[in-house]
Amino acid sequence: MPAQPRLTRPEDAVTASAMGRAVTVLSALLLTLGEGSHQLSVVAERTNDTIVTADLSLTLGMAPVRVNHSKETYLRFLALLTFALEYSTVRRAVLVATTPDAPFLRACGWSVRDGWLHPMDANELQEAVTPCSEVAATLRLVYPAPTLHHPDEPAEGNAHE
Repeated sequence: MPAQPRLTRPEDAVTASAMGRAVTVLSALLLTLGEGSHQLSVVAERTNDTIVTADLSLTLGMAPVRVNHSKETYLRFLALLTFALEYSTVRRAVLVATTPDAPFLRACGWSVRDGWLHPMDANELQEAVTPCSEVAATLRLVYPAPTLHHPDEPAEGNAHE
């Protein structure tokens, strides 16, 4: 009798590692983006050719971080970011941070590669945030994303020789 086909699932340890990196990424983003209101958006192309998105709005200031969504929305965002970083079920993904600033929105973004976020330059991001022709364009000031410190790499100036 032939064996039943099964969906390939990543190992628990791999997923747990990606979950830890997702939390680290969120922490690094909060430090990098600084005070103010920010919209984080993850867009991922899964290996079955479907596109999945998740958004998270948050406000940073002197008070504790305020997330402007339900627990389910936060968990959806964290799950999608986790699987984008783990990349067994995601072909490619982008994270875009948009900050409202008069008179235009400011946006920067990172591509997900090798289990971490890598900064996109303004041209790459402009292509990523350009809306479809059917959608009215939202004006954005697009700027190169800062590099997020990867915890497994030595900090600048602290490298051991």
